[in-house]
Formats: sequence, structure tokens, C-alpha cells
Amino acid sequence: MIKILTMFGTRPEAIKLAPVIKELSKYPDVFQSIVGVTGQHDHLLQQVLDLFHIKADFNLAVMRDNQNLTDLTALILKEIGKILAEIGPDIILVQGDTTTVFATALAAFYQKIRVGHVEAGLRTQDKYQPFPEEINRRLTDQMSDLFFAPTERNRRNLMEEGIPDEKVYVTGNTVVDALLHISASDRSPPLEDLPDFEGPMVLITAQRRENFGATIQKIFHAVRKLADIYHDVQFVYPVHPSPNVRTTALNMLYGLKNIHLIEPMDYL
Repeated sequence: MIKILTMFGTRPEAIKLAPVIKELSKYPDVFQSIVGVTGQHDHLLQQVLDLFHIKADFNLAVMRDNQNLTDLTALILKEIGKILAEIGPDIILVQGDTTTVFATALAAFYQKIRVGHVEAGLRTQDKYQPFPEEINRRLTDQMSDLFFAPTERNRRNLMEEGIPDEKVYVTGNTVVDALLHISASDRSPPLEDLPDFEGPMVLITAQRRENFGATIQKIFHAVRKLADIYHDVQFVYPVHPSPNVRTTALNMLYGLKNIHLIEPMDYL
């Protein structure tokens, strides 16, 4: 029996790992599947767990108000280290490039536990774009033992960094499996927060950490300008709960007739 601990902390990780967790559960004679979350996202993460009917075996609940990356990384590293010593998994699965991924991989490395990296090999070759994800995923790949690359290009990136070919598996992106799973259900997405209008719509998403400050102000300025030029187009923006995003969005976009600021929507 192989003991697999699947760790994640944010909503995107949960979405992309849900199909993997579901698949592991089909083979109870082969895998003991344990699910752990850091809680890097809080209620956003729980939405996905409920939707996919996944129950976490533990939650480190590391979210704090206005937490910086240093404190978050240190807290996850400390707490996950305790869990690994207690559980003793044969392998840990992580997905993507979040702080949870990097800190979990580092804790596993310290305890000589193998790491499988889902969505391995993504690169921009600019350590500050995206920030901090580019370095998170590079360092995670250096500590991993199995690499699940979405594309052939991602595989080549790993080869160029000296990763042995036999450890890399080109799998496609599990976000597609999540989408197919949800679209096959008979559940209709609730859209109560969406304004009632006709005509063309632009859906906006903007919340990345590297855009905080002047860059996101430029983005919102561009949205205002477009909304002013194209009066027949409705701009819909589910505003991320981060204060760095929300405050700026409300200051710059609130009150314009064809810009609709709505609450974050769940995955369905």
C-alpha cells in the first residue's frame, strides 16, 4: 500500500487536484490517499472542496490578515513539518506554484520524502514574472522526484534543467478534467450576482500579487477608458477579496454605468 499525501492551499490548486484525488480514491487497495490543506485560501478553498465532495483530513489554517510571504512560508514550513513527521507518507503530491507548494516540497525534502509535482515545468525565465510563482515552481521542481508536465514544451523545459527524462510524464492539464467533471453534472451555475443586461460582455480578472500597486492602477485605468469608449459593452469584474485589489478597484471603478463590480463567484 502506497501512502500518498495530497497537499494544497488555494482554490486553483484544489480545482486542479480534485480529479487526481478522485482517481486515487478508485484504488483503495493500492493507495492510502490522505488529503491535507494549508488554508492559504480560506472560504474560496472550501467552496471547491464542497463542490467536488472532498473532505480534507486536516487543515493547517495558516491564513492571517495582511500576511506577507515570509511569514506565510515560515508558518507553512513549520506546520507541515509536524504533519509529515506524524503521518510519514511515501510520497507527497503538490500542484502548481503557490507558496503552499514550495513550502510543502521543502518540508518534504528535509524529511527525505518523495515529491510528485503536478503541473511541472512551466517557465517564463523571469524570476519576477509571475511573482512569486516563477521561483516557487523552479525550486519545487529541483526538490521533486516525479514530474507531471501538462505539455511537451513543459517537458523540454525540465530536460534543459537536467531532469531525467524517465521521471517526467506529459499528462495534460488536470484543470480540463475538473471542467469536464463539472460540465457533465446536471447542476446549473447560480448567477444571482450577475447584472441583468443584454449585449456584449467583457469578463475581467485581475488579482495577481505582482500587479499590486501601480500596475493594477494602470489595468483599471485601461478598463475605465474602454468602458467610456464602448458604452454598449458591459464590463463584469468579480473582485478578488485581497485588500490590495479590492480597495483599488472600488476607488477606481465603482459607480460607472457599464462596469459591474460583483463578489467573487464560486467555481461552478
